[in-house]
Amino acid sequence: MHSGNTKLMRFNKIPKTAFLLSLAFLTLLLAGCYPDHHLSTFDARGPVASEQLEVFWWILIGGFIVFVLVEAALIYAIFKFRVKNESDVPVQTHGNHTLEIIWTAIPAVLLIILMVPTIQTLFYMYEAPKTTKPEHTLEAIGHQWWFEFRYPDPTNADKEIVTANEVYIPVGYPIAINLGSVDVIHSFWVPKLAGKTDMVPSEGNFMWFEADEPGEYYGQCAEYCGTSHANMKFKVVAVPEPDFKSWLQAQSNPALESSDPLVQEGAGVFKSAGCTGCHATKTVVNKGTTGRVGPNLAHVGSRRDLAAGMLRNADENGSVNDALLQKNLRSWLENPAEIKPGNLMSSGAQVYTDPDKKLTEEQISQLVHYLSSLK
Repeated sequence: MHSGNTKLMRFNKIPKTAFLLSLAFLTLLLAGCYPDHHLSTFDARGPVASEQLEVFWWILIGGFIVFVLVEAALIYAIFKFRVKNESDVPVQTHGNHTLEIIWTAIPAVLLIILMVPTIQTLFYMYEAPKTTKPEHTLEAIGHQWWFEFRYPDPTNADKEIVTANEVYIPVGYPIAINLGSVDVIHSFWVPKLAGKTDMVPSEGNFMWFEADEPGEYYGQCAEYCGTSHANMKFKVVAVPEPDFKSWLQAQSNPALESSDPLVQEGAGVFKSAGCTGCHATKTVVNKGTTGRVGPNLAHVGSRRDLAAGMLRNADENGSVNDALLQKNLRSWLENPAEIKPGNLMSSGAQVYTDPDKKLTEEQISQLVHYLSSLK
């Protein structure tokens, strides 16, 4: 008797548990779709994202219509043809041409209606507008697990300006982006500006987007690419055209050289520890030159984020906070694997793999001062 009551109690708990799980799932689903979320596609801030969002609504409405029609037919059939007693035999229908034509024609017409805006949007987003300026074309290259960006040098057509994980664009102008990858398949995705586009090794790809208003737009790799895929982030900073030109000019200049002895010592550690083998500190390179294994650090001290979006260096107003920058640099140099699991620096650099070459606290302090001075 006791065993039976126990089973009955467990059975009675099932509906309540299912309800709570369904409620939790719905809450998470709605939270993910909230427009103000950094990676929400429901808050389009550019023409490409707006066109794609409109297609989504068309498809959602079409799917909802199909769902209602199918469920209505199912409910009708359940009640219409339910068994009233064991001797009843439902009317046997062996083909109904009118009904078959209707249920074939309605979905076909609906699909044709949805096909029109879908194809229009595909053509719209396929190629950047003819009005796109040459200086508004950039290269985006995927690495495990960070993004490299290259801009045409405004003063020399044979040169490129290299930066990492932070891409600046002018507001109100279409930006053409050539996509590539040096290792595995990545995917370039800025939800509020445009849908994802794959970055395939040895296969060039392209896309374009435009920002309607200034601001920071979060980007993310959207194709699983290894251990730290979820931590492969970047940021698009949209600014007025004059500010963009000023930023690009600043990026073309060498990083400021400090005469501070601690900074000079840090520059020495940067070379002796082997950092130069993976990281460049020269921002202008010949066009088409292969980049380094790690991000370009020429102006790392002026970037709003560190470690491909894992550590925030800037205040709420977007200005880099030197104290926060130095704290983040120290945390990264002390234990990069804790901040970004699987990163190649912690598994490949001798200062992390060879106990005899481990960085001392003094060397870390010197590196922090040197890297934070690169602005």
